[in-house]
Amino acid sequence: MDDLKVEQLRTLDDFLLNSARFQVPNFSDLDKWARRVKGNLVYYQTNYFLMAIIIFLIVGIMHPAQMLLGMICVGALFGGYDYLSKNQRFIADIKKNHPLVCLVVVFVGGYLLISMLGSVMVFMFGVLLPISSVFIHSSLRLRNTKNKITSIKEQLSITKSPMTVLLDILGMKFEGFDD
Repeated sequence: MDDLKVEQLRTLDDFLLNSARFQVPNFSDLDKWARRVKGNLVYYQTNYFLMAIIIFLIVGIMHPAQMLLGMICVGALFGGYDYLSKNQRFIADIKKNHPLVCLVVVFVGGYLLISMLGSVMVFMFGVLLPISSVFIHSSLRLRNTKNKITSIKEQLSITKSPMTVLLDILGMKFEGFDD
């Protein structure tokens, strides 16, 4: 992890404005499209990280209470799932010995979940909108010479960036460009 190099923040002109070229990918050649997405994820990783934070914050500022409640609710769901999966024997004993209490807990939990559904949806929107934006930009943005040079460096393992590590973890080994 000490040899990670964070890519520099690319200019707005290069990222979105005048010099940026966009084109719908050829969906019949999925390998070429995948290379474009991976290359753009690596080259613009700092811009994407900043863009995701800004979009998440905008959604959070627009709906702060719902965002906070949604975060708490989603955290409680994952925490509850983790707790239940680790303590199955304990839960089975409670269900067997106190079925009425379990029924009340399920109904109250269901009611709370349904009443918090709007907040959960705002939180999920705040998380999925940045991810979608990054994927759409990386799919549509055509590569430039600097992008290809950065890809060659990554492919030859001259440099290693957080995005290439993340792609490796997700099973999408970064291979650079052939074209």
